Order: sequence, then structure tokens, then C-alpha cells
Amino acid sequence: MRAYTSDHFVLPLPDGHRFPMPKYRLLRDRVAAQLPGIRLEEAPAATDGELALAHDPVYVTAVSEGFLSPAAQREIGFPWSPRMAERARRSVGATIAAARTALAEGVSANLAGGTHHASADKGSGYCVFNDTAVAARLMQAEWHRLHKALLRVVVIDLDVHQGNGTAAIFADDPTVFTFSMHGERNFPFRKVAGDLDVELPDGCGDEPYLAALDTALGEVWRRHEGRPPGLAFYLAGADPHENDRLGRLKLTAAGMAERDRRVLAALRERGVPVALSMAGGYGRDIHETVALQATTLALAADSWQAWRQHRMPSPMEQSPA
Repeated sequence: MRAYTSDHFVLPLPDGHRFPMPKYRLLRDRVAAQLPGIRLEEAPAATDGELALAHDPVYVTAVSEGFLSPAAQREIGFPWSPRMAERARRSVGATIAAARTALAEGVSANLAGGTHHASADKGSGYCVFNDTAVAARLMQAEWHRLHKALLRVVVIDLDVHQGNGTAAIFADDPTVFTFSMHGERNFPFRKVAGDLDVELPDGCGDEPYLAALDTALGEVWRRHEGRPPGLAFYLAGADPHENDRLGRLKLTAAGMAERDRRVLAALRERGVPVALSMAGGYGRDIHETVALQATTLALAADSWQAWRQHRMPSPMEQSPA
């Protein structure tokens, strides 16, 4: 399985900043050492034209050239720097590359990404550009050019925080279905309704979480009867874990792994290619967060192997758009 990384582009954050920047390097090192079935590749940078598929060009220019206001930088949570802008482009580029690879091979991943709080004209919550939104729009454009057909997309967002930016970008787009399952009392405190939102109470553990996931996935497939998605983006946040500083839910490591198995199995059984992103993870022990994300990637690699051995035709091959 191919996975894409951009951890060489590190933000110069001030001492005491709570964003766990080292986790990306630690995850890449762990994958390289322990998961030989995953081939790591450096992510390309998204271009201005690609970013403009989901973002206001004025905002893209402000990020690229350092014109973000102090208030905009505070909302993002990062001070502007050339590295900040380059890292944001690379994170989007990694999801674009993962999506292209998934369409060809079934499963791929971005070792970062999942920046779902960024909307068309601003960033928020450590998210500068919305990698899922840009990649979804670009894959639709490329698919239409190559196949003269519509590529329907489903976003399965299981980060503990609601994907408000993704929901806002696709609010009026029936070709992209946004599903988010998240903590009802967690950030963002003003949610943006997606196509399917499932809100969970503080302290939710494995059993009720997995039951809610099964019900929600059933609803996702019900709403796609006759019009199956041709590509999925799975935001596999590690922050529902019981030891996450920002999560407020109580999933165990075993529960997190079972979550991933169920999502990946549901997509594989329906022949829906999937591009994963790691999204959030703010564990009290950064090595625990990295271990959770490495497990997600190991399960994704297993699913990729199953695609290779017992590949079903994709929905785009089964029926016309």
C-alpha cells in the first residue's frame, strides 16, 4: 500500500504550543520500521489552481504570501510563516495523491491531513486548507475528463470534532455526501450541518460508539441506493481515544481498531476505494497517539491486500452514474 508523508515540513511553533507537531515524524518512522507492507512517498505540493477548487483564491493568496490578519492566524491556531504555507500545501497534496492511488489500487493514505475545519474562505482549528474538499473536487474533475462520468464521493469523518468546514464547502453539492460522527459538546461549538451528523455524549465508550457507527453506516448506504459512491475519504482521527487531551470520549485502543475494521470492511465489501487521512490526535502520551494511528494504517494495509486478492468491481464499474 502506498502512503504519503509531508513531515519534513515542520512549523516553527513557540514553546508550549499544544499542537503535537512531532507526531508526524514519529508516525513515519514507526511505519518505516514496523510496517513493511506500506511504501512511503513524499507528498507533492498542491497548486494554486487545485486549492481554488475548494477555496476562495483571495484566501489562497493570503496564505501563500503572508497576508493573513492576526485574527485569521489566531483562528487557525498557527502563526504564519513560509513553512506554514508550504506544509499546508503538502498536506493537501498528500491527500490528492492518496485519492488518485486509491482509485487505482483500492486503498491509500495520507500520514497527516484531515484538516476538516477549514472552509472556503478561512482556516480554523489547526486547519489551513481543507485537504479532503480539494482532493474530492479534483478527483471528480479528473474522473469526468477521463471517463465522461460523474464520480460520487462519500466523506466518513470519525475525528472527534465535527467536520464543519467540509460540511460548509459541500452544503449545496449533492455529489459529495458528508458524514461526521463526533462529540456533541466538543469543538467546533457552532456546528455546520452535513448530510449526516451523529453527536455523541461525553464519556461515550466502545459499545455505544460502535453501535452508533453501525447504524450510521447503514444509513449512509441506504441513502446511496442506486447511486453508489465511487470514492470515499476516511478521516480516521485518533482523538476519540480515552486518553486524548481534547477528545472527551472513552474509546479503548481495541475499540478504535474495531472502528477502523468496520469502516474499511464496509467500503471493501461495496467496492468503494478509500483514501485515509490521520486527522486529529492529541494524546497525553504522544507515543500512544502514534501507536493508534499506526494500527489504523496496518489495518488499511490489510484491507489493501484484500483488494488485491479478492477485488470486487468498484461502483463506477458496476453501474452508470
